[in-house]
Amino acid sequence: MDLNKVQVIGNITQDVELRQTPNGQNVTTLSVATNRTWTDSSGMKQEQAEFHNVVMWGKLAEIAGQYLSKGKKVYIEWRLQTRNWEAQDGTKRYRTEIVGENMIMLSGRDWGAPAGASGPAPKWVETNSTPAVKKSKPKKEEEISIEDIPF
Repeated sequence: MDLNKVQVIGNITQDVELRQTPNGQNVTTLSVATNRTWTDSSGMKQEQAEFHNVVMWGKLAEIAGQYLSKGKKVYIEWRLQTRNWEAQDGTKRYRTEIVGENMIMLSGRDWGAPAGASGPAPKWVETNSTPAVKKSKPKKEEEISIEDIPF
């Protein structure tokens, strides 16, 4: 039996950009920073930041592009993936990233909403078979509503 599952809670390090592949698939990449603190043997408090590359696809990428921005705290889970390619100078390059399939927005009610929308942003978004968004009062015209999420 094999298992490839990652869970990260951290802060987004830069604004998220939504793009489309040539065949029209939504994709977004972002970076999430996690911090680790400890006390060393001399009693001094130490801190280390780790930066995680995340990629999201489809409807989740669209939601992330609308609601996530630099400094917001987010929970992301799914799997690790390492891609490789040959750079223009002929060297082989590698990038390990989290392919995000589940996301929880953790920064509270200050997420904001897309332009022209009203009501709170969704807090829980998944692309598997479990419920996608904690339901609230019906929303007025939004770019993405509960009914738009395909599960």
